[in-house]
Amino acid sequence: MKKRKEKKKIAAKVCLTVLAVFTAALFLTPIVLTVTNSFMAASEISSNYGAVFSTTATGGKTYISDTVNLKFIPDMVSFSQYGTVLFKSPDYLLKFWNSIILVVPIVVFQLIVAVLAAYGFTRTRGKLAAIVFFAYIILMMMPYQVTLVPNYLVLQWMKLLDTNWAIWLPGIFSPFSVYLITKYMKRIPVSLLEAARIDGANEWQIFYRICVPICKGIITSCAILVFIDYWNMVEQPLLFFTNTDKYPLSIFLSKINSQEVGLAFAVATVYMIPSLLIFLYGEEQLVEGIAYQGSVKG
Repeated sequence: MKKRKEKKKIAAKVCLTVLAVFTAALFLTPIVLTVTNSFMAASEISSNYGAVFSTTATGGKTYISDTVNLKFIPDMVSFSQYGTVLFKSPDYLLKFWNSIILVVPIVVFQLIVAVLAAYGFTRTRGKLAAIVFFAYIILMMMPYQVTLVPNYLVLQWMKLLDTNWAIWLPGIFSPFSVYLITKYMKRIPVSLLEAARIDGANEWQIFYRICVPICKGIITSCAILVFIDYWNMVEQPLLFFTNTDKYPLSIFLSKINSQEVGLAFAVATVYMIPSLLIFLYGEEQLVEGIAYQGSVKG
């Protein structure tokens, strides 16, 4: 009986492992194709995927009767696409830096606002604090598209449309990080904070030397999630910017036409690098911050 149970457990583990590997390969295939195809010459890309991007004389799409050839390894490695992106065409780098300029301030200042607000919610008890925090939860549950029109009207009244502040202000005061950090911080034992107060620590010292170090994991998690969210934003710049020179690369990628498929692969690869680096750097903190939700080691 024991041997049968052990065999069943081993078989179950093998099946789960195979399923996990298959799922991972399925999700990684588009990324691998994007990276490898970015090193293909334009002629090779056209021969492999020309049927996908071909159009009729009237500009409409054609029915794909030919089999599309998905190639993971190029016949000849070419860096011409990256040469165009990085050196010959300044538009791509300009849009890349637009993305950096729009996203980095949102991440930094949203975390500052979130940590301060979370500490206020943690240390303040009462009905008013509970009502305000409940309002934060309601705002977080609403899709961002619901608040686009009110944000547009407010920004128009403040005369901030077509400026970076139109993206920064709604992003900095987003309730997402406030909710996560508050839930995390409320699990810090009150006795720990009171012990620090008895030892002579003031409110700022309790916040800076106790709460912030304990919440380092969830703060890192929020930074990663917020960066990835706003790095891929589309609706906000389209609505709040009329000057296309201010568009981030996330919008510019969708405007690359069918005759520049190779460039699209190269630009997409460059665009993925910051998100991948940030995720790989903070992977452990991301998992720990979300999984444990504020556990405090004794």
